[in-house]
Amino acid sequence: MHAVNHAISPYAIAPVTLQETKELTGEGAIRLMEKLLKKREVDLEISTLIDRFESYYAEHPVSHTVAYPGVPETLRSLRDYRKAVISNKFRSISLQVLEKLELSQHFDEVTGVDTFPERKPSPLPVLRVLDRFAAKPEEALIVGDSIYDIRAGRAAGTKTVAVTYGYGAPGFSDDADFIITDFPQLIDIVKRL
Repeated sequence: MHAVNHAISPYAIAPVTLQETKELTGEGAIRLMEKLLKKREVDLEISTLIDRFESYYAEHPVSHTVAYPGVPETLRSLRDYRKAVISNKFRSISLQVLEKLELSQHFDEVTGVDTFPERKPSPLPVLRVLDRFAAKPEEALIVGDSIYDIRAGRAAGTKTVAVTYGYGAPGFSDDADFIITDFPQLIDIVKRL
């Protein structure tokens, strides 16, 4: 929300609320800005907004971000499993957030919207990471808080875990194989598979 509002602040565009940001989030910054401009009926060059958004985010990667409760402990418990972040954020921003939150050491791979030619909900990023891990889809889980995560996992042939306390819109978890309301619940799911 803060990065978006910074990006649009010099223009005659009404600021976004937290709820509105949640509704626009999930497909990456470019799609977020496209949807916002369409919603506000503003004709503006997106590249200008993206530059301002990225600049702000780079300077403030975790100013308003914390790890959800139980995430560091759960990742430590799952240290024997290979893990990747497949984000629709730019890879550099994802890396900065993980490093600032002291979570980067838990991941073998971090990808972003700029890593592959397609982004979630396309299965391509998931399949490419699985190739890098020499893993089959049926050996993997995708864990996410949006419909884009669940659709990407389904299309790639992995099991899917919906995390209900993130940015997901109501009903996004309907097609997930598992639903968790607390991150440590992931440990039992992983160990059962």
